[in-house]
Amino acid sequence: MTEERIVETRGPEGVTHTHTTVVTDGRGERRGGGASTAILLIVAAIVVLAAIWAFSSMSGAEVAKDNAVASAAGEVGEAAGAVGDAARDAAGAITN
Repeated sequence: MTEERIVETRGPEGVTHTHTTVVTDGRGERRGGGASTAILLIVAAIVVLAAIWAFSSMSGAEVAKDNAVASAAGEVGEAAGAVGDAARDAAGAITN
């Protein structure tokens, strides 16, 4: 409901002042923004899903990198063992 209040006052010199006030209680009036709120919620959901996908992709890359480093370290360890065996065999050949 909307109500308009007009207050009129007269000064001692006969000057008239008018003040208008509009009062609205908000009932019965349709408030807009339903579509924009829905669009914002959809955009927010898309952003959240994209962030989850990006972080999961990055973590997969991190796991692959960690596995590659671990594999390389294992190969280096095997190579070091082979070098040690060769050095022992060479030392044994010199001694005999």
